[in-house]
Amino acid sequence: MLQTASLTCVKGDQVLFDHLDLSIHPGQIYQVSGANGSGKTSLLKILAGLSPPDEGAVFWNGEPIHRHPDKFRSLLAYLGHSIGLKLDLTPAENLEFWSSLYGTSQTSPADALVQVGLKDQAHIACRYLSAGQRRRAAIARFQINGALIWILDEPLTALDSTGIQSVCQTIDAHLDRGGLVVLTSHQPIALERHAVVEFQIQGAACPT
Repeated sequence: MLQTASLTCVKGDQVLFDHLDLSIHPGQIYQVSGANGSGKTSLLKILAGLSPPDEGAVFWNGEPIHRHPDKFRSLLAYLGHSIGLKLDLTPAENLEFWSSLYGTSQTSPADALVQVGLKDQAHIACRYLSAGQRRRAAIARFQINGALIWILDEPLTALDSTGIQSVCQTIDAHLDRGGLVVLTSHQPIALERHAVVEFQIQGAACPT
């Protein structure tokens, strides 16, 4: 379980969020909503251990994540504005590279690319793919690293309707396996088998 306790984030003289308490269980997906500049990305970075909170703490299974950061990172897949792909390599080559680092996986690179709808683009250099196709390739990588926790900042950016459907199916499958997801999105997330818990970072109480 991923939890926060009294999480507070301040930028300059502005409090983005204050004493935020969350409890996210395996099989759950939380969508963070709020206006631009409200602190959505800041919250995701804190949950991923990439930025410290001004107050409060993040816990994984009751233990603060800063105590064993390497252990926590081994459970985490984070998608930010940088998608982490080598543009001179194809999606297949990128995933083969990551697979060699992660070791044995239940999902092969080829199957992961099929899942996100990139079977026909698997052997095209990423620099020639659209922004949406690159984002789908980045999400395909998550399926081969075995991470339980997916933290996704605007995963549907630049995707067409087919791409959105493929990514939503991929998220659904991850939740089926007992994973958990926290994401931001300006577009609605519609999953077939899991309810999306949405909360506002400002102006509304957050569910726990």
